[in-house]
Amino acid sequence: MDNNVVISTRVRLARNLKDYPFPCKLNEKGMIEVDSKVRDALVSGNSAIAKDFQYIDFDNMSDTMKVSLVEKHLVSPEFISNTKGRALLLLNDGTVGIMLNEEDHIRLQVIKEGFCLDEAYDLADKIDTLLDERLNFAFDEKLGYLTQCPTNLGTGMRASVMLHLPALKKSGAMNMLAGNLNKLGLTIRGTYGEGSSSEGAIYQLSNQVSLGISEKSAIENLKNVTEQLVNQEVKQRETLMKSIETKDTVMRSLGILKSAYLMSHKEAVNLLSNVRFGICAGLIDNIKIEDINSLITEVQPATLMTQEGEQLTPKDRDICRAEYIRKKLN
Repeated sequence: MDNNVVISTRVRLARNLKDYPFPCKLNEKGMIEVDSKVRDALVSGNSAIAKDFQYIDFDNMSDTMKVSLVEKHLVSPEFISNTKGRALLLLNDGTVGIMLNEEDHIRLQVIKEGFCLDEAYDLADKIDTLLDERLNFAFDEKLGYLTQCPTNLGTGMRASVMLHLPALKKSGAMNMLAGNLNKLGLTIRGTYGEGSSSEGAIYQLSNQVSLGISEKSAIENLKNVTEQLVNQEVKQRETLMKSIETKDTVMRSLGILKSAYLMSHKEAVNLLSNVRFGICAGLIDNIKIEDINSLITEVQPATLMTQEGEQLTPKDRDICRAEYIRKKLN
């Protein structure tokens, strides 16, 4: 039931090397050295998965491909704003990524489908330990791991879950929930974090506090609050499904997705959100929820163009997106 509401889980750790300035003050030579040291530490760590990492240099990558990586949550918007001296170590299945020389020297993140905070944290912790054995991380006994942004001091950890909350959004409860969550040391934002919108009723819930709290305590707090939100969403969905208008909206959304010849990204995400809701509610039984999750990612502008292997005008994208969805759903 949790995976009907929780789309994915992410755990991110920020780390810096003791003998180098933060990236904002790091010269080109320093960036190259940090890059080399982290790569060597990963490869020489005798980890079973070390050989499955690919090194991605952004110098010869198109802007479209860079934006696609942001759309897939593999790198941050900040990361591609200036890629000089930056690189990405990415596990072949996309579940583990290590951004080099972003805001911090190392941004290690683990992304997994569904609600699996413990599993994501355990994997991130193992890779962090592997790197820590070979790198000298900047650490202070009182402040914990030292990071460029003071809000990441302490554990340097941001754990988050991507939530599909159409019923709570429709009920108007999200603004009140946001205020209550802040009091619990958590924040809820749009799909791409701070300042982003929540198209398709998709939200990102993450811990705000990293200083004075252990990683496991932060994970446990996020887990407990997520379960409460899941329960509230499920109850609201049960109420919504009693309405013939809700059922009509779901089935009309599916009909449009299966037959439209033009489809903007915003319209696609909102219609896919309605269909995802219908699948979880048992109204639609011949489409897998995993297929809808994939489509929500695949129909984003840059990812769509990357798949097609060409630049497209906005109108051509809308035509291509509609055709792509029709083929997938029919």
